[in-house]
Amino acid sequence: MSHPKYIFVTGGVVSSLGKGLTAASLGTLLENRGLRVSLMKFDPYLNVDPGTMNPFQHGEVYVLDDGAETDLDLGHYERFTDSKLGRANSVTSGQIYQAVLENERKGDYLGQTVQVIPHVTNEIKRRIKEVAKRQQTDVVICEIGGTTGDIEGLPVLEAIRQMGHEMGPGGTLFIHVTLVPYIRVAGEIKTKPTQQSVAKLREIGITPQILVCRSEKPIEKHVRDKIALFCNVAEEAVIEERDVKTSIYEVPLMLQREKMDELVCRWLHMKLPPAKMSEWKRIVRRLEQPKQKVRIGVVGKYIGLQDAYKSVYEAVCHGGIANNASVETVKVDAEDIEKDGAAKHLRGMSGVLVPGGFGNRGIEGKIEAVKYARENKVPYLGLCLGMQIATIEFSRNVCGLKGAHSTEFDPKSPHPVICLLEEQKHVKKMGATMRLGAQWCRLAAGTTSRKLYGNEIVSERHRHRYEFNNDYREQLAAGGLVLAGTTLDGELVELVELKNHPFFVASQFHPEFKSKPHRPHPLFRGFVAAALKRKQA
Repeated sequence: MSHPKYIFVTGGVVSSLGKGLTAASLGTLLENRGLRVSLMKFDPYLNVDPGTMNPFQHGEVYVLDDGAETDLDLGHYERFTDSKLGRANSVTSGQIYQAVLENERKGDYLGQTVQVIPHVTNEIKRRIKEVAKRQQTDVVICEIGGTTGDIEGLPVLEAIRQMGHEMGPGGTLFIHVTLVPYIRVAGEIKTKPTQQSVAKLREIGITPQILVCRSEKPIEKHVRDKIALFCNVAEEAVIEERDVKTSIYEVPLMLQREKMDELVCRWLHMKLPPAKMSEWKRIVRRLEQPKQKVRIGVVGKYIGLQDAYKSVYEAVCHGGIANNASVETVKVDAEDIEKDGAAKHLRGMSGVLVPGGFGNRGIEGKIEAVKYARENKVPYLGLCLGMQIATIEFSRNVCGLKGAHSTEFDPKSPHPVICLLEEQKHVKKMGATMRLGAQWCRLAAGTTSRKLYGNEIVSERHRHRYEFNNDYREQLAAGGLVLAGTTLDGELVELVELKNHPFFVASQFHPEFKSKPHRPHPLFRGFVAAALKRKQA
């Protein structure tokens, strides 16, 4: 394609409508029509990135290969498509203003008065076009975070309005995701929130060509006609996006049934064959009609928020797809284990998973969960902090190192089996200063991990400051802890395992960031398989 096309996805009425899933699902459909697609997210907050934000406020921080700490929607983009995403695909208002002010200090604006228009809007447009140029894509799908009318998002909306004007017909497409609520006491679907949201967008100068209407009920023809009339779109461009019954992986097929991808291709003047979705249908079929079921306990400290461990839950689901099984993830608060003991909350689970996290709260509960899994031969998968916790538990309860801990939680521990990375000891700033992004790992022969990966050298993504203390390598290995993976130079321990256990694997890295529904991660595939074996036994 000679010139890249740009699709802008905005949202109205309320947040958490599923703009990211809509954008990712459209990316799936266009990829399966043969296009090269890239996706990017504009977040209007002033943080430079979400790396320092509390998971309770923002959900998980998703890490890319190049070490960018990004919004969790980037996870949807990577799971649903084969886009190769990097730092340029995640932009915040904080980054934009930082760049503009740095340019001003350098004198790049030649003494001009620096203003939102044109300087901030030009920087936004430059970044959008840079993604298309660098990644050589046919279509860039750009999701605008927040809701229409948010004061901090106005410069981004102005920038994409300008792009629509500059590129003319066939160059850009505006999709607006909005809520069509069902008022249960009245027994009616209401269109007024959608009308108001679109009216606000039109005040800004943007008229959406497609409306994606989130609803828990079917949107009947007379309702679509009303929305089309009041919002100035074609009736066929009112797309129903109902709450899914089984899995988010139904959404691309739902949008295809609504002929959304056909409409997009027509609007952007692209003649393409229909999307081949047989692989996606197979995935959904396995989710809807699994041959077996299994329960896995996820022990964390941010359990109250679904999005805090979003990639973990999705990777567990992928492990289920690989094994033709439905996986019920049971959320267990680590602090509840501290109060009640592990058995009360984990008895009956066929697997135990401890994900990443920071801070002292709930740590002893996680240690108890690992002990329960080790002693009762319950399959265990530890991720990042989950690997450090497994090392602490083994040191205390198998090797007899009383008071063993991480210096993150107990700086005066007599046995600091987990300690600060050497490169982190003089770091003062918090943002983007951890060991981040893709790193190579060498897997030891004969280990469970080596068998699952089928390779000696693998690449995985990291996000941590603390590591396995090399001073304890020989002692813990002599006690039976298998050092299953290290960095290529052998300096850092990346994976630990246990012998004589059905499945006990813990990684310093985050394998959940590399898992897709059609390419489940080997560790999650093996973990769910082991959990199914335990259930059958």
